[in-house]
Amino acid sequence: MTFPIPKKIPQTLTLHNHNRVDDYFWMRDRENPDVIAHLEAENAHTEATMSSTSGLKETLFQEMKGRIKEDDSSAPYFKNGYWYYNRFAEGLEHAFYCRKKGTLEAPEEILINENIDAEKHPYYEVVAFAISKDNKILAFTEDISGRRLYQIRFKNLETGEILPHCIENTGSDLAWLNDNKTIYYSVKHSETLRPYLIHSIDIETGKTNAVYEEVDDTFIITINRSEDFEHIFIGCHSTLTTEFSFKSANDSSAFEVFLPRQDKHEYYPESAGDEFFIKTNLESKNFKIVKCSKADRYWNNWETIQAHNPAVLIEDFDLFKNHLVIQEKENGLSRLRVYERENYTSKIIPPNEETYTLYLGTNPERDTNFVRIGYSSMTTPNSVINIHLNSFERTVLKQQEVVGDFDATAYHSERIWATAEDGVKVPASIIYKKELFKKDGTNPILVYAYGSYGATVDPYFSSVRLSLLDRGFVFAIAHIRGGEYLGTHWYDEGKLLKKKNTFNDFIAVVEHLISEDYCAASNVFAMGGSAGGLLMGAIANLRPDIWKGIVLQVPFVDVISTMIDETIPLTTGEYDEWGNPNDKTYYDYMLSYSPYDQLESKPYPAMLVTSGLHDSQVQYWEPTKYVAKIRELKIDQNHVLLRTNMDAGHGGSSGRFEQLREVAEEYAFLLWINTGN
Repeated sequence: MTFPIPKKIPQTLTLHNHNRVDDYFWMRDRENPDVIAHLEAENAHTEATMSSTSGLKETLFQEMKGRIKEDDSSAPYFKNGYWYYNRFAEGLEHAFYCRKKGTLEAPEEILINENIDAEKHPYYEVVAFAISKDNKILAFTEDISGRRLYQIRFKNLETGEILPHCIENTGSDLAWLNDNKTIYYSVKHSETLRPYLIHSIDIETGKTNAVYEEVDDTFIITINRSEDFEHIFIGCHSTLTTEFSFKSANDSSAFEVFLPRQDKHEYYPESAGDEFFIKTNLESKNFKIVKCSKADRYWNNWETIQAHNPAVLIEDFDLFKNHLVIQEKENGLSRLRVYERENYTSKIIPPNEETYTLYLGTNPERDTNFVRIGYSSMTTPNSVINIHLNSFERTVLKQQEVVGDFDATAYHSERIWATAEDGVKVPASIIYKKELFKKDGTNPILVYAYGSYGATVDPYFSSVRLSLLDRGFVFAIAHIRGGEYLGTHWYDEGKLLKKKNTFNDFIAVVEHLISEDYCAASNVFAMGGSAGGLLMGAIANLRPDIWKGIVLQVPFVDVISTMIDETIPLTTGEYDEWGNPNDKTYYDYMLSYSPYDQLESKPYPAMLVTSGLHDSQVQYWEPTKYVAKIRELKIDQNHVLLRTNMDAGHGGSSGRFEQLREVAEEYAFLLWINTGN
């Protein structure tokens, strides 16, 4: 079908005496009616081209929706005298945030009904909320555009009245002073969206005060109150460095620096009265856990609780009255190590599956002998589990209910290891339906990965994924370098001037799966989003012959132009991830893999590219320009389609069912291409 052909207005971009000509640079102007018209034309083209899949999309949507328990609720957690949970009602898109006083048999109090305000906005999400220590005032952060430029509102929980204060252009963080009237919050720059200010507001008088400004534009700031209600922390974060300031949560004292920032030192403190426990990477690449007193908190006064281990990554920790629980990862598998705070002896809670996801859950109460964790695997639905910290006895508080005839034993998951071109072993987790799988190279496969920022995609359960598995697809997650699946070194080997390892690892995993007959060489599909979309663009350029189809979700594909422009949200804070292109060494390297810049006149696989007009992470024009340019250059008849959500941002639609429609379209695309259109 005839696709939209945008106008070309050549723009020469020069740096280091090197010229790049961008014919579609003009698309950056979101106020330009021609831009909106083009996006709408692309959506219409995608709709028309995939019209034969309309029935399939609806079938997939109904399948996915049908597996969801519509009147579901979360596992309640106890905090400061109340049980908190959220729930959904049948037929409604958005959540109710609720609490009960003292006991789960008490009357329900609805704190927030998202469905009410969702009717007023194309996009609506409550991102965070915080309640004053006396339990009377609710502060909540909401997103009404999808751009992650938030506003804060307040509710009197005794009267139900929404207070007149509405604070705009904020981050999501909230921290109450224990006077029950003062709250701290972060302010975002309206253009770059960088949280750079901390303000406070007295909700009785409406008076605001500037508390802290972060002047280094490679840092963002956060604000939070410690779980013991004793301290408030300002966190300053760059990719590789952190610095915290803190104050008492009981008075109006000033903030003081906890430890001065030091290049490439990441530390994360948590208080326990006058003691502090710290996760730190000082001379400890995979982190260590130390403790100190408030008065003697500098490096030479630290007491090491868990020393650095080059084979074990410390991911997180939680404090309890009698225990310290550390979430650590060895050989790609997370586990819990439990310390007795009396003598700091420890035991490991062993895992019970070959490949899985495990993480510390919501644990706001210190005086308890239970730790709450989240757990799932590719065959085990998401579970909330209480573990007794002395006996290690497990109690499943809630497991995601998969409505219908789901049988976990009908599926098989395993972990395989591929060999990258430099000899490094790269793991991947796979799942398939036993009765539809034949290890003879005939199954189609979808391979997913992210591979940046040290973000680890652990093998997780997905009820929507069943719609592919039940149609004979194998699904794989490639645990490639650039994430932290195998520790901090795994991240270091996939960023900056080693970024291409990420792309080569992904290709190596797929080639291994093909060679071992897990899938058909002619029916290989790939999917990735955001920085994972960069991965998709790179592997399409490097080896377009492998892929039958690729889904690029909100892809970061115009690397050089974005990283040069300091007005674009997130840019300055990411030099430690990608490099600063103002340095010619990094410019040349980034240019050598930037998907937009490396497009060539050659065949490319079928592609579905998604975008959000209000995306704050990857600006809408990146995928839009990419689609226009690849169509211009490619020498094949494969479809390249663009779908832009005109009402949302980086995460897509806000409603739980509307999100499923987006997934249904992506899956319909894969199935459509798999059967040869």
